[in-house]
Amino acid sequence: MAETESPTDEATQEIKQTWKDTAKSLSKNYWFLATVILALLLVGTFVTNGITGNVIGTNAAGQAVVKFAESRGINAEVISVSESEKGDLYEVLISIEGQQAPLYVTKDGEYMIQSPIPLTTETTPKPSTNTQTTDVPKTDTPEAELYIWSYCPYGVTALGPFAQVAKLLDNANFKVQLYYAGHGDFEIQQNKIQACIQELGYEQYWDYAETFANEIYDKCYGDASCDLEESTKLMDSLGIDSTKVLECVDSQGESLLEEHYNTASEVGVTGSPSLVINGVKVNAARDAESYKQAVCSSFNTMPEGCDETLDSSAATTTGSC
Repeated sequence: MAETESPTDEATQEIKQTWKDTAKSLSKNYWFLATVILALLLVGTFVTNGITGNVIGTNAAGQAVVKFAESRGINAEVISVSESEKGDLYEVLISIEGQQAPLYVTKDGEYMIQSPIPLTTETTPKPSTNTQTTDVPKTDTPEAELYIWSYCPYGVTALGPFAQVAKLLDNANFKVQLYYAGHGDFEIQQNKIQACIQELGYEQYWDYAETFANEIYDKCYGDASCDLEESTKLMDSLGIDSTKVLECVDSQGESLLEEHYNTASEVGVTGSPSLVINGVKVNAARDAESYKQAVCSSFNTMPEGCDETLDSSAATTTGSC
């Protein structure tokens, strides 16, 4: 007598097929995607022992999600693991078939949920995240630096707003420090490309940075060939000499990244993204208006550009690589 698939097996196969049919055509929509992934992962029992009070590390939390996914025949990659905003959960950003979404794991590694939902209603508004809380020395020409990994999802979504501010305020010196690569060769390559464009003094770097964040990141994540091809096309379209940049990548790339790494170590940067102004790490919301306010407040005399209002919508959730 032929074996009959259990309802659980049938449900698993049906959901997996639905995922394969839809994932490739979806843009990165965290809420929808997280729902699909959650349904896929939770065919079975993830939680057995409840909240124990034990605390596991971030690496262990990420691997717990990967191992559970593998047990269901799903290939998942951990992009980053960080504490949630209130510190009571781990936020695990995972990638399945090139699509990314956050899941949350209790710190004992026993529970996984789609998103933490508060059960209480706040009676007073939260303080504005636009407020700069760190004292930064004022100068005539501030030095503003954004420290990122080029393919860190949190860093990438901060890169666009930072580039907007750099193009607005030509009275300050802006730089992106590509200080680490935790995702593979494709990220090392992009780090070198962006470091070299800046090293060669191309003013179009900020247009490159915005377009990379908005277009190349999603298209080429995990694919070094795609990253190189699309980056070269973008440089040429902006009037950046891609041949010179790639020569720099080969001859100076390693040394430039080492410089970026050493600079990050000197100022105590440990996460992507990190904003540093005049040598001081700054706590600012990750949107263009907040970055602008942070830089403008570090001038001895604010320039006219500080009067312009930029986009203040949040660029990314709290978290870092």
